[in-house]
Amino acid sequence: MQTIADIYAAQPYWIWLAVGVILLAIEAAFTTEWLLWPAVAAGVVAVLTAVGLDFGPGFELAVFSLITVVLTLVARRFVQRVNPAAAPDVNDRESRLVGQQARVVQPFENGRGRVFVSGAEWQAEMAAGDAPVGDYVTVTAAEGSVLKVATGAGA
Repeated sequence: MQTIADIYAAQPYWIWLAVGVILLAIEAAFTTEWLLWPAVAAGVVAVLTAVGLDFGPGFELAVFSLITVVLTLVARRFVQRVNPAAAPDVNDRESRLVGQQARVVQPFENGRGRVFVSGAEWQAEMAAGDAPVGDYVTVTAAEGSVLKVATGAGA
């Protein structure tokens, strides 16, 4: 512990730089988006101490905390605008198909057939109606690997 205190007394920016790098490494390993902003704040405090602003560890900790809170709040607002929670998951292919037009490739018999949508053929179920091969239907839901489709409604 004395070694860290000696390093801090001589060149405090190395301690803040180390804290920032450690936080950034943990963030890179776990991708939580929560440790990125404290890492940036530690980097800012490291730069402030490197240019000669030496107010002591208490003040530096307060600046670090303030910058962390401000960056986290600003980033949270920005991330919500860029990546809204209501948007479908990019990895959930089935839910992204809902609302798309699908071309019938196998006629529906007893409410079951096949459609082509988003570059692949899918099993499909239609509650009512009939759609011959070549017609377009609208995907209304996805249950596993079976799409629920309907005629009309923009089809």
